[in-house]
Amino acid sequence: MKHLLARLMLVATFALPAYGVDVDEVPLDDPAKEAEARELMKEVRCLVCQNQSIEDSDADLARDLRVLIRERMAAGDDTDAVKVYLVERYGDWVLLKPPVAGRTLILWGSPLLILLLVAAGILMRRRAAPPPPLSADEEARLKALLEAAEANGKEPRG
Repeated sequence: MKHLLARLMLVATFALPAYGVDVDEVPLDDPAKEAEARELMKEVRCLVCQNQSIEDSDADLARDLRVLIRERMAAGDDTDAVKVYLVERYGDWVLLKPPVAGRTLILWGSPLLILLLVAAGILMRRRAAPPPPLSADEEARLKALLEAAEANGKEPRG
């Protein structure tokens, strides 16, 4: 009886990894295609998590997108065709690194624009208007102070 129980536990132990794979997420038969699919999954954004690839996400939508990518690649689509399909369906937002195009220029150009605006602001602030010239009364007072300092034998400061 002990041996039977030990064998059943051994069989159960080896069967556990089968429960770790979702039935829908079966890897592609061709290892090269599976590697391509996984690389593509690293480039596709999880629309639920938003800052994570679908390869790293546990969200249901990410799982659905992984299944979709594998299905399309198994049907003969290459990675570019799958990307085009996803972008047509979800927009450029689905890619973690959206392409530089007319509609995404604001996304790519805004950091540079902000940097230029900050630099221009700093330069304008440094080039502030020079102080106004001294009036005749102020010049006379300054001259009197300097003469008094020289008469006392002190060096003027500044």
